[in-house]
Amino acid sequence: MTIFYRGVFFLAASAFLGETIEFLINMILTKELGKHGLGLYMSILPSIFLIVLLSSFELQVSISKFIAEKDERFHRSILHHALTIAIIFTSILFAMAVAVIPYVSVFKSYHPYTRWFLMILIPVITFTSVARGYFMGNHQMGKIAISHFLRKVFQLAVLFLVFRYFQFNQEKAILIAIGALIGSEIVVFVYLVLTFLLQYQQMKRLPFSNLNRSIVRKNLMSVSVPTTGLRLFAALTNAIQPFLIKAALIRSGLSAHVATEQFGMLAGIAISIGFFPAFIAHSLLTVIIPTVSKDYSNGDYHSLQKMLQNVIRITFFYGAPAAVIFYFLAPTLTTYFFHTPAAAVFLQLLWPFFLFHFFTMPMQAFLIGLGLLKDIFFQVIWCTILSFSIIFWLGALPEWRMEGIIIGMNTGAVLLAFMHYLTICKKIGVSIFMRVQES
Repeated sequence: MTIFYRGVFFLAASAFLGETIEFLINMILTKELGKHGLGLYMSILPSIFLIVLLSSFELQVSISKFIAEKDERFHRSILHHALTIAIIFTSILFAMAVAVIPYVSVFKSYHPYTRWFLMILIPVITFTSVARGYFMGNHQMGKIAISHFLRKVFQLAVLFLVFRYFQFNQEKAILIAIGALIGSEIVVFVYLVLTFLLQYQQMKRLPFSNLNRSIVRKNLMSVSVPTTGLRLFAALTNAIQPFLIKAALIRSGLSAHVATEQFGMLAGIAISIGFFPAFIAHSLLTVIIPTVSKDYSNGDYHSLQKMLQNVIRITFFYGAPAAVIFYFLAPTLTTYFFHTPAAAVFLQLLWPFFLFHFFTMPMQAFLIGLGLLKDIFFQVIWCTILSFSIIFWLGALPEWRMEGIIIGMNTGAVLLAFMHYLTICKKIGVSIFMRVQES
């Protein structure tokens, strides 16, 4: 078994357990928060993920790519300069957060402590990203897998124990849910950073070659800056999407309360179920970036072509059956796990959205490894503009509403997957029908 497939196996196994736990977490949140509370919780999550994104500065991607491309003797120098960048960056970002977050209107509907909880994430995520990037670049996927599992176990344990023995009003219940999420990131931070420091001490006893600071900074920034820009755009659109959907529904004639409940069923139930198999896509994504980077830097196009074929096969092998299950067993899934049969129609209509996202995630990793960040960025922009336009146009029509919103989501997902695929085929010299072209 190659390093690539071994890494995918470890990550997929832990991610499966993690997604199972995430399912239980969403069941607890649905029960304890109610439809309206779940809608509020799901509405703030994109804003939290935006802070996580800014804090990470996508260092895990740039470091893993650079580590994979360089010999082991350079790793200590890369990490030294990366840690310096992380310290400077997190100091600046934390100071900005202290000045800005208390005045952001998005958080006014939530407990006052929510703002201060979020600030804790900044240094935690930044230094976790450095450790994660090193382990990814060295293909030590077992440690990444363990960290994913620890995060979900801690979050589930906190929510289960707190809600089992205590009662809270809706505002405090949402705060507890957010606190459990942030606490789980702290647990990951402690595990990965301690493990990283132990290996860093071992590296000091090995022969090493130094790299110029400007070279390291240039290489890391050449990936971190555009990748952060890409993720920032995605995070901003995800933060806007809940308000866009609710605005469209209100414009169609629904009350604000009903619109929030509808979005809660869409994001908290249908999407939670639909993205359950995505743990395999995330596992592929994590392993693909350093593997493609190494093969591309070595000019090994044959390996890249075979890898693309295998990624497509793996994704179709689990994605197609999942889409069939979502369509035909939607009433059973939404009723049995969430006791909300009304969400079944959302799950049924979203099957193209889920299926093509399963393809999009590893293909984005492929494009990052090939250095085609600009292509990803422009393709994501165009697909988002089209998707949001359809969401607001059809969602605001009384005869369409949620069905129109889902059509917009499906359209964007399908178009983005095809654009990514065609770009990869052109770059590595393979036909769209997966026939390897002769060089």
